[in-house]
Amino acid sequence: MNRRELDAAGITGPALRAAYSRCRLLNARHGRTYFLATRLLPVERRCAVHALYGFARWADDIVDDLDRRQSPEERDRLLRLLESDLAHGLRTGQGEESVVMAVADTAERYAIDHGLFTDFLASMRSDLTVTDYPTYADLRAYMHGSAAVIGLQMLPVLGTVVPREEAAPHAAALGVAFQLTNFLRDVGEDLGRGRVYLPADLLAAHGVERPLLEWSRRTGRHDPRIRAAFVEADAVIRTVYREAEPGIAMLEPRVRPCIRTAFVLYRGILDAIAADDYRVLHRRAVVPRRRRAVTAAGGLARILGARMRSRPPVTEPGAVAGAEGVLR
Repeated sequence: MNRRELDAAGITGPALRAAYSRCRLLNARHGRTYFLATRLLPVERRCAVHALYGFARWADDIVDDLDRRQSPEERDRLLRLLESDLAHGLRTGQGEESVVMAVADTAERYAIDHGLFTDFLASMRSDLTVTDYPTYADLRAYMHGSAAVIGLQMLPVLGTVVPREEAAPHAAALGVAFQLTNFLRDVGEDLGRGRVYLPADLLAAHGVERPLLEWSRRTGRHDPRIRAAFVEADAVIRTVYREAEPGIAMLEPRVRPCIRTAFVLYRGILDAIAADDYRVLHRRAVVPRRRRAVTAAGGLARILGARMRSRPPVTEPGAVAGAEGVLR
């Protein structure tokens, strides 16, 4: 963990500092776009974001078990242990897992509603048994716990210039937009794990069912019906980004460049998918490195501009280098 971040956040004690460091490592390793945007946050708030991401990633990894070493029963057991550890951590500030210790501390510091973590873990547990969603309404119900609550957890950390309840629907929508983007980008990988997150009714409207998706992924061949379904999914996701965007102006000015950068980068994944003609069953679309660098530089420029308007500018040592390191 960047010592400066820990000191700025007022995090003391070797065990707690180590717990936050673990979360930061998870963010840097698995959430490259997210981590890059986090580098643009005020330094004292980054640790909390790392903790929220780290806990979510830890639970997600239990559910997915990419190495397929654990049975569904074992994954359920591990998830229940994590849930019990979290409940204890939220009461006492302690935790068996380092990610629990960090997220419990963050929840205490920012008075985050504990029910948001309960809803999140409920959605994670459903991934152990649910492999598809008949309608978009069914998927949105799942995403309340898996994505919307992440935006709501972030809101107290980021701060708002309006009553929090006014910004909350936009924060929830942004979490959903990010996850829907992941669902379209990762549809091939998820299919390989036996899951389809795109709604069955949206796919069926274009004559697409799971066997056709499996055939396309297996053979590497494209089908116009699949492309049409993915184009419609793209359009649906963009409407959620439009729902989310007004919320950025409701945040504290110092955090807006971070969220704007994440917004632009994640929405850019949709552009990359379209540019690759929606061949997400066969390969993962990525935002070009140069575009990510330019977007990050724009966010940094907005931060420095805001500082110049309020006081003499102070350039954060290593901020640009840190962003470039993520891009490598």
